[in-house]
Amino acid sequence: MTAPRAWLIWTVGVFGYLVAVSQRTSFGVVGLEATERFHASASAISFFTVLQLLVYAALQIPVGLLVDRFGSRAMIAGGAVLMGLGQLQLAFADSIPGGVLGRVLVGAGDAMTFISVIRLIPLWFAPARVPLVTQLTGMSGQLGQLISVIPFAFVLHSSGWTPAFLMLAGMSGVAVVLVVVLLQDVPPGVERPSSQQGLKATGVSLARAWRQPGTRLGMWSHFTIQFSGTVFAMTWGYPFLISGQGLDAGTVASLMALYVAAAMAVGPFIGRFVSRHPLRRSTMVLLIAAVTAAAWAAVLLIPGRAPLWLLAILVVALAIGGPGSMIGFDFARTFNPAHRIGTATGIVNVGGFIAALTAIFLIGLVLDLLYASGFSNGVLYGLDPFRIALSLQFLLLGFGAAAVIGCRRKVRRRMAEQGVVVPPLRTALARQRRENLARRNQNTPSGD
Repeated sequence: MTAPRAWLIWTVGVFGYLVAVSQRTSFGVVGLEATERFHASASAISFFTVLQLLVYAALQIPVGLLVDRFGSRAMIAGGAVLMGLGQLQLAFADSIPGGVLGRVLVGAGDAMTFISVIRLIPLWFAPARVPLVTQLTGMSGQLGQLISVIPFAFVLHSSGWTPAFLMLAGMSGVAVVLVVVLLQDVPPGVERPSSQQGLKATGVSLARAWRQPGTRLGMWSHFTIQFSGTVFAMTWGYPFLISGQGLDAGTVASLMALYVAAAMAVGPFIGRFVSRHPLRRSTMVLLIAAVTAAAWAAVLLIPGRAPLWLLAILVVALAIGGPGSMIGFDFARTFNPAHRIGTATGIVNVGGFIAALTAIFLIGLVLDLLYASGFSNGVLYGLDPFRIALSLQFLLLGFGAAAVIGCRRKVRRRMAEQGVVVPPLRTALARQRRENLARRNQNTPSGD
């Protein structure tokens, strides 16, 4: 194992993930165009993304089992092929069933990518580097959203629907070639972690991963802080900012770019925090959930349209949830053996996307109900109906935070049985202050 070779493998894997993110988030940019192209309601438009995410979430555990068996190279390449076919289908679709089929293929290919890339990291990097490299993976993948926001949106508005989606299909083709030619599952001379064959052994592996409280803590962490940013980026953020807040397309593109930049900037800090304070990972999760709730409350409760600076704060708060949700995968890694990492990662990854598809569907449903009742005054994507519909996210945030706290208690009880006691946060902070003061006193000249 050499560092340059490891970083090359990681770069190829991340490019595959970047392409997957661009495919995943592309429909969030075309919400208004899709409404016109398919003559669809808000619920129908949300159904595109809901079904895509449902396929994604449903495949997470099977994909985790498959990547443990067949390796990352086959899964990433296969995922890119499916996403390319999905975007080709969507490029020429002119009906809701045709468009839905395209998004289902995109969701299936997307489901095969992230877990496979994450599985490469502990096989190619030293354990001390894994949390930071995991954050770098999520951070780099967010560039895919920038592709959907800027070049994809530019092609969409300048050349039309079909050329824009053909561009995305071409990116998938490039990813397939790079993965097949350059990617390797394990370093030369290292045996790939074995995963037992057979349905019985597969079921045992899945059951053991689920029974591990640390796996469930990772899943609920991902559930709680990943979904709100996904809802914003994939479906409702663009209509909310354009129609609800009255912003122009250029300003919205800038806010979406800020979302990506903020996620990339905060990722390394969260990675270093996880490396230095592994016993405080769940505390960071709960803090991010509180920040997300506070930002949404400020935007939704303010009379009239929110000022641009407040919308920027909301975007940054939502962006933190992306790299923050990667903490869930660190739980999966540290509480499961190497041959079960793919399975455990799949379980964790289900959490955030189940929450996201639930929120996306309910928001669309509430928007349609308010429109049908006359509350929206004939404006489907008006500010007042958005206030009510987007408030549903608070229920999911509260439920997820309660689940995190419950699972954390079980994890800490099991750790205590093994001799690892997690002190109360107040005690830990006081001890750290004393240690910092002692270090400063040691470094202060005596004056003699």
